Order: sequence, then C-alpha cells, then structure tokens
Amino acid sequence: MPPAAAVRSADCAQERLYVTRPYLPPLEAFIPYLQGIWDRQVLTNNGPCHRDLERRLAEYLGVDHISLFANGTLALLTALQALRITGEVITTPYSFVATSHALLWNGMKPVFVDIDPVTLNLDPAAIEAAITPQTTAILPVHCYGRPCDTDAIQTIADNYGLKVVYDAAHAFGVQDAGGSILRHGDLSVLSLHATKVFNTFEGGAIISPDARTKRRIDHLKNFGFVDETTVVAPGINGKMSEINAAIGLLQLEHIDGVLAERRMISERYDAAFDRMPGITVVRSDAARRNYAYYPVLVRPEYPLSRDALYGALKEADIHARRYFYPLISSFPMYRGLPSSDPARLPHAHATADQVICLPLYPGLSHEAQDRVIAILSRAAGAA
Repeated sequence: MPPAAAVRSADCAQERLYVTRPYLPPLEAFIPYLQGIWDRQVLTNNGPCHRDLERRLAEYLGVDHISLFANGTLALLTALQALRITGEVITTPYSFVATSHALLWNGMKPVFVDIDPVTLNLDPAAIEAAITPQTTAILPVHCYGRPCDTDAIQTIADNYGLKVVYDAAHAFGVQDAGGSILRHGDLSVLSLHATKVFNTFEGGAIISPDARTKRRIDHLKNFGFVDETTVVAPGINGKMSEINAAIGLLQLEHIDGVLAERRMISERYDAAFDRMPGITVVRSDAARRNYAYYPVLVRPEYPLSRDALYGALKEADIHARRYFYPLISSFPMYRGLPSSDPARLPHAHATADQVICLPLYPGLSHEAQDRVIAILSRAAGAA
C-alpha cells in the first residue's frame, strides 16, 4: 500500500479540525456590553466603546497612537492614502492577496521581490536591488508574526527616501528586543479579523508614530470630516462599530490566556516535529511571540509531497491550509508584471510549494492535536 493510502486508511471519521477557529469569550460576559450599547443608543461614529478600546489597546500593545477600522483591508488602504504614496511599491509575493490589492486600489504598482528562505520575510538585499526612480515605498509583511529585518529595511528606506508601511496583520502583541514591532516604519497595520489571535469579529487598526498622523487617519476613515461642516480629504467609511469595539474590550480580558494556550499547543507540536526527517518547523525569533500560526515546510526527503500530505489530512477531516499558495504573483491578474517572473522569486516559489499550516487555536484538545501529529508521524514512519 502506498504511504499516503496507509496514512488515510488508519483514520476513521472524527471531529472536523480546521487550521484555526475564532476565540469567543463566554456569551454571558458579552451581555452587559450589549446592554450598555442599547441603553446609550450609540452604534458607531467614535462611540464610548470605540474610544475605550483604542485607549486600552494602545496600553496593551505598548504604542502611543492607534486608530480602529472596520477591517484590516480598509486600514491598509487608508494607511497608504495617509502617506500620499504613489508610483512603485516594493512588496512580498508571499502573503494574503489583500496586501497587494491595497496597492492596486490606490493606483500604485506592486513590485514583488524575493523572500529570505529562513525568515520568509522580504529579503533586504532583494529590496535594494529592485529600487528604481519610480519607487516610493516598501510594504513588508511580518509573516506569521515573525519580525522583519526592520533595521535593514529602515536603513534602505532612509538611504533612498522611501516610506515604509508594515502589514502587521499576523503580528498582534509581537515584540522584538526594543518593544512592540508595531512601532517600526511610518505606519503599521493590524488585522483584527475572526481568524486572528485577537479578534473583534471583523476589524483592523493603524498604529501611528504621532498625534498629527493619527488625526489625518481618523479624518480619512470618516469621509474626511473634521467637524459637522468641514471636509478636508476624500475619505472613506472605515469606522469600527460599537458592537465590534465591545467584543474587543471583552477579548482583551482573555488575551493573555489565549496566547498562553496557543504557546502550549505550539510547544506540543515542536516536541513532535523537531527531529522528524523532512519536516522543518518555521519558527519566530521574536522576543515575544503570539503563536498566530503553526507553519511547517515539507521537504523533498519527507515520504509525502506537501500536496499529498495536505490530501491525507483532509481525508481525515483535518483542514490544514497551504498559507501561502499560490503566490500572489502567480494569480492571473498579477502574472503579467515583470516582477512576477518566477526566476526572480525562487525562494518564495520553493516555500509556497512546501508550506502547510497545521491546526492551532484555543480549545484544540490534546487528543485532536495528536490526530494531526499521528498522520505526519505515520507518513514519516512509512518510509
């Protein structure tokens, strides 16, 4: 019997597992927040929950200025607008497609460069090699919450007069040796989507370096209004509702326990996979990690290909995900860009062909996690 078939036949129908599940606090704890909203009859437009969440998130994350948004994509669109970026923007092909879509929506040209094969973040040398007279900014991603080489990127930006906007969708609560990684660059953008470590159902945020920048961003997310009769910019409706802000306030009461549980699950995986031939665990070197994902690379020496392993897991009702496959640069709408040439992106393509993210979320039981581990272990043993 082929190895993949042997792995599949050993698993009977059990609880369906997903790559992630949103953490939801006890419903009864949310009722007082809802009651307050009903009593005040303020549903949006910078209400009390919204203001309180901005203040408390800034304290928790260790930043000075944060602006909440209805979702992370609107936040990223607005961050690029706020800095008046134009022309070419260097970015990564190894990300969720919203990263590059935000550039196109703003009339900018994405320029894809290769990633570092270890960190899976933008390679600073590749960034510098791609700069042209039309380059105005760099849009890196802290992939899986692992910090980019922020010092090298900032040096390049300073030398060439470029803006830096960090897509920090994966990086809630992550710190490097100097504190929050959200302090780097001209702006950093968070996603607070249901799939993220900290969620407000849907949500996003921009971290600003100063009060003046925050004011501009807050104007832009509310149609450009400064007051009842004054509009100063062509803004959009990016505001977070009171309902979303309220669930965020409740989530903050639980976030440390959520992160501790994610760490425990990650460490159980580490113990299983550290010495497994053909499986490479993608680790973060952050001073404080958030354990947002559990990505592994399926190397050629592993008995199954990445896609065969993905299929074996799926047949066992374990829905892992190939984050990020295909590359953004491989989608039809981006394939025609010169920077999308696979020959320019060898490390990104190799990683996209090998990566698989395993289930990781609060509430994942040891028994469920052991099902995942057993499939990878049996395949390795079948060789």
